[in-house]
Amino acid sequence: MRATVPSGPVGPGGPAGPDGHRRRALKAGSTAVAVLAAVGLFMVACSTGGTGTRDEGPARTDAVGRTTVSPSPTPSPTPKRVDAVKLVMEDPEVSPAVKRDLRPCVADEYPIDVSYGNLTGVGSNDVVVNVMTCGDAVGIGSYVYQPEGKTYQNVFKSEEPPVYAEIDRGDLVITKQVYAKGDTVAYPSGEDVITYRWAARRFAEQARTHNDYSNAVGGGATAPAEN
Repeated sequence: MRATVPSGPVGPGGPAGPDGHRRRALKAGSTAVAVLAAVGLFMVACSTGGTGTRDEGPARTDAVGRTTVSPSPTPSPTPKRVDAVKLVMEDPEVSPAVKRDLRPCVADEYPIDVSYGNLTGVGSNDVVVNVMTCGDAVGIGSYVYQPEGKTYQNVFKSEEPPVYAEIDRGDLVITKQVYAKGDTVAYPSGEDVITYRWAARRFAEQARTHNDYSNAVGGGATAPAEN
């Protein structure tokens, strides 16, 4: 018996029939998929530097949002306190009348105000002392003491009441109340304000202003005359 031979050509992979074409197509498709997968992996490896992970550069070692802390300013030294009552009572420049009136008002509380500040530029704080009356707190004497070693030197005084001394931005400011006839102690008619500045080892006047107060304040206005 003669053997039947397929009519189609026979290739290296077998008969060229429908089954043969299907196998070659499947094999070619598998090969193409494998090649594309390999190319994809190669491109990913190239884009990541060959490590397979995302390159983000070296890790930062500096702190994020680091804030520079400024050193706290050095606080000003506390002024050396003085016994202002003793300073005034032992000062030969203070009048006997002021010393006589410098007495405690209640218990051991004296009618005296003390301020510390740099007025004369000696490096240490000068001392401004105001002596007042007990009842009305009217200034009867204002003094400036400059430190000299362990002692204090009187470099300014005003004993024309009512008077009050203050330190204003390195200047000495003297305020004197002005009273007209009929004014009460609580309600003066105005005030003189005199500014002094230290120069050539003394206080020199720099400015002077005068302020008039309203007579309507404090019941000082004169009542209208009756017809």
